[in-house]
Amino acid sequence: MKTKLHIFKIVANHLSFTKAAEQLFISQPAISKAIRNLEYEYKITLFLRKRNSIELTNDGKSFLIYTNKILEIYNEMESQFLHKNETFPDLINFGVSTTLANYIMPKVIAKFRVQFPKTKFEITAGNSDEIEELILNQKLNFGIIEGKNSNRKLQYHKFIKDEIVLVTNAKNNTYKKGIISLDVLQEIPIIVREMGSGTKEIVFEHLNNLHIKKLNTVVTLNSTEAIKNYLFNSDNYAFISIHAISEDLINNKLKIIEVKDLSIERWFYFVSRTGYQSNLMSLFEKYTLKNYNF
Repeated sequence: MKTKLHIFKIVANHLSFTKAAEQLFISQPAISKAIRNLEYEYKITLFLRKRNSIELTNDGKSFLIYTNKILEIYNEMESQFLHKNETFPDLINFGVSTTLANYIMPKVIAKFRVQFPKTKFEITAGNSDEIEELILNQKLNFGIIEGKNSNRKLQYHKFIKDEIVLVTNAKNNTYKKGIISLDVLQEIPIIVREMGSGTKEIVFEHLNNLHIKKLNTVVTLNSTEAIKNYLFNSDNYAFISIHAISEDLINNKLKIIEVKDLSIERWFYFVSRTGYQSNLMSLFEKYTLKNYNF
């Protein structure tokens, strides 16, 4: 039952059987079967199937509320009984790229310290290149980064999938339909991250694949928070991780502008030196994968 509920939650979050299958590393037919079994068991319809999309029914929305409660109880039970004998050192130090440091890992670490209050953390934050360099120079043993997974001296394990979207001030009504072409994209004023940023690298990799070599870059800043604060006070645009703007979308401070024929997805990775093995790293990786609330 837990597995079926987890599958339903992931499908509901993405509103896509395909994306849920990619995240869970199982086949799309297996996803569909799990949803059908839940619908049969509870005699309800969870999703409305349209030609190219799905959406939650009213029953599905109610079912999701109960699903979240049940999965949280499962996590509490497993933390209390299955993992009660796991031990961690007094101090854990590792590196984290900027987006993860600001928007994802604080939640994981806060939850970790409820269960293991004696463990302290030293987190080194920087762009992806900086974290990789610290690991290669053995100043850090492992980290979690965004973007690439191409250095043969390093080993990478997938953490979570991310989407990078074009955003602007919510009050910017220049493009009222909320969608622009690739030609327009090359003209609008863009704010970008600094060299070495995993976000910047993956954005330009996708653009190069579409034969777009240059954007109208007007400002370069070295953090997502700085870019967001700039956008709050301008009608410029920037590519930002969806994880970094969820609250801003809810609070109507930023909005997403769709770009025709452009979709930018990437993975966040656990990274360490090739061949490096550590019980601590394995335990923390396992805990993080289990406790990040997708």
